[in-house]
Amino acid sequence: MERISKAIYNMSPMKIIFFGYIIIILLGAVLLFMPFAAKEGLTSFSDAFFTAASATCVTGLVRFDTYTHWSLFGQIVILCLIQIGGIGFMTLAIAFMTAANKKIGLSPRILMQNSISAPQIGGIVKMTKFVLFGTFIVEGAGAVLLALYFCPKLGLIKGIWYGIFHSVSAFCNAGFDLMGFEGEYSSLTSLYSNWYVNIVIMLLIIIGGLGFFVWKDSLVNKFKFKNFKLHSKIVVSSSLALIILGALCLFVLEFSSAAFEGFSIWDKIISSLFQSVTSRTAGFNTLDFTKMTEGGIFVMICLMIVGGSPGSTAGGMKTTTFAVILLSIFASARGRKDCQVFGRRIESDILPSVLSIFIMYTALSSIAAVIVSHLEGIPMIDAVFECVSAMATVGLTMGVTPELGFISKIIVACLMIIGRVGSLTVLMAVASPKAKVNSKLPVEKIQVG
Repeated sequence: MERISKAIYNMSPMKIIFFGYIIIILLGAVLLFMPFAAKEGLTSFSDAFFTAASATCVTGLVRFDTYTHWSLFGQIVILCLIQIGGIGFMTLAIAFMTAANKKIGLSPRILMQNSISAPQIGGIVKMTKFVLFGTFIVEGAGAVLLALYFCPKLGLIKGIWYGIFHSVSAFCNAGFDLMGFEGEYSSLTSLYSNWYVNIVIMLLIIIGGLGFFVWKDSLVNKFKFKNFKLHSKIVVSSSLALIILGALCLFVLEFSSAAFEGFSIWDKIISSLFQSVTSRTAGFNTLDFTKMTEGGIFVMICLMIVGGSPGSTAGGMKTTTFAVILLSIFASARGRKDCQVFGRRIESDILPSVLSIFIMYTALSSIAAVIVSHLEGIPMIDAVFECVSAMATVGLTMGVTPELGFISKIIVACLMIIGRVGSLTVLMAVASPKAKVNSKLPVEKIQVG
């Protein structure tokens, strides 16, 4: 036991976070493997592991319809995994330590800082309390609003359960749903014209995807945008731009497609807006993707890659990463060395990290898509959609996931884990640290472009 404690103590924060998620996924898989976790029969361990990975990584890709296959116990396990994955296991660990009046040392604080992408270690315990309090307030409000719709339709107890489940799933950008009674894998397609449910789900997704630090900045500055920190300004402006541009592109591209067949003009507007929001890592859908144009599918793939924002419940390479890439392009076009926005200069030191994240997301998704397309004999566009959805922890699917073979399941599960933990975190967790040296090699210029 002492040897194990010493090994954990000597681990880097990145390794602890990475292996922490693996342990939680394995525990969830064991629980979902139990006979009473499914309504009928026994779920194979590989499928239980895949579902646990999808829930913990708040992705939403499923092998089975959640309502049809899993019992109430299985659904509760999935919901708990979603909650742990959404706010981070270190957030809950520090909350329990605080509740038990235990002293929180430097190591847990560093872990928490890395877990939620905090800019500094100071005030991290207060931030943990803020995250938990804010999460349960927003999820509670969402549960009440959704229960007002579900209770008249399904009864009091079932309506409250549906309200809680979908509120947590939406806020954590997980995409799991219990709408299988309308048809397997139907998600929210039966509610495409219901403005009330669509707006509540969208608000939960957006709030969860903005990030905990943006929440705090907004409250401290009383929602006055001009007083926000640069991080919050970039997150809010880029998120708003992506939602509007995404909705506009989908509306134009799908206006006359089979996906919008029978939709009124207002249904098309809300569906385009909803799909633009949910494509950025939430995983709910109100459209049949198999009827969409390739242009619309490509727009959704782009939105999925970008994802949400740092320190949020969302995945993807993050809005700030995308914004810095665009700002770097604009700066180069103007002959500037520094990225400037909102009257501030962005530190140039983050550019290598930004490029690494972008390249890892696109490269890993592309390689995985080629393998899955070959193994499963499916069109490349479908494989790319599925793999990007997994890597960006979105959960949208072209209907491929339920039919995946064993090797493809493992590949997609690995993409979900990498996407949730973070590509750089995984890279630093598996890489061997090298001793720092003071000497530098000679510089020689090369030509680019």
